[in-house]
Amino acid sequence: MNWDIIVKEFISLWVVIDPIGSIPVFIAVTAGLQASMQRKIAVKACAFAAVILLFFLVLGQLLLEQLSISLDAFQIAGGIVLFLFALTMIFGDSKPDEEKKQIQGNVGHLAVFPLAVPSLASPGAMLSVVMLTDNHRFSLEEQIITALVMLSIILITLILFFLAAPIQRVIGNAGASIISRVMGLILASVAVDNILKAITAYFGLG
Repeated sequence: MNWDIIVKEFISLWVVIDPIGSIPVFIAVTAGLQASMQRKIAVKACAFAAVILLFFLVLGQLLLEQLSISLDAFQIAGGIVLFLFALTMIFGDSKPDEEKKQIQGNVGHLAVFPLAVPSLASPGAMLSVVMLTDNHRFSLEEQIITALVMLSIILITLILFFLAAPIQRVIGNAGASIISRVMGLILASVAVDNILKAITAYFGLG
């Protein structure tokens, strides 16, 4: 796997995991808590998200094959879902605004919901890791590299959560909203590209 592919995978996963867009959610979830509790929630949220995404990376395609669903069909369906998800990022509520509405008061569950799911391990992220580790197209080594790329993004997210307060002061809610919409546009392009590639593969086009 060359560096161009690694960079492309990093960008694709960065967009769907959206660490920057999750910062306002994390700040709202942990508002009023002690710094030690905030760090604990950050670690748990990132750990849960990593486990969920690794599960789909390792077993996602196997589950599809057991259901007799081709990866091309899943890639087209996933591309459509990703495209619709991207439209909500561009035209609907921004990711921070939408997910702040889902915040619950139970601190014990905050790391799981809404931080790990759906903020980090979003449906788009789950679909992306399955499509980026197609057993018929990628070797075990390439899939391991994809897993490491995904885990590196989760690690960066954890670092950003630790730095959430100063980052929020710099970009503000408006800045996070703008970034979320720009990422939505990038995600829409990635979704269309996935659909075109799946159609090309299915019909055996050049």
